[in-house]
Amino acid sequence: MNLEIRTPDRSVYSGEVSLIQLPGIDGLFEILEHHAPLVAALKKGAIKIQDASQQTQSFDINGGVVEVLQGKVLVLAE
Repeated sequence: MNLEIRTPDRSVYSGEVSLIQLPGIDGLFEILEHHAPLVAALKKGAIKIQDASQQTQSFDINGGVVEVLQGKVLVLAE
């Protein structure tokens, strides 16, 4: 699935990933391929991703929102 992480200043990440872990307001949750459409608020924490080559990366955020739609995940983060 395609992931894009944006802040007000710049694009932080753009690429294909196999797993995304996000800090939701009610706790951590994960997004995998073929996830149902979703819009959720995010709290301060770390976004952890696993890319197509199984490498893990982490991005710290201060909150934001995530949208999942048709194999695309967009994170608008602070």
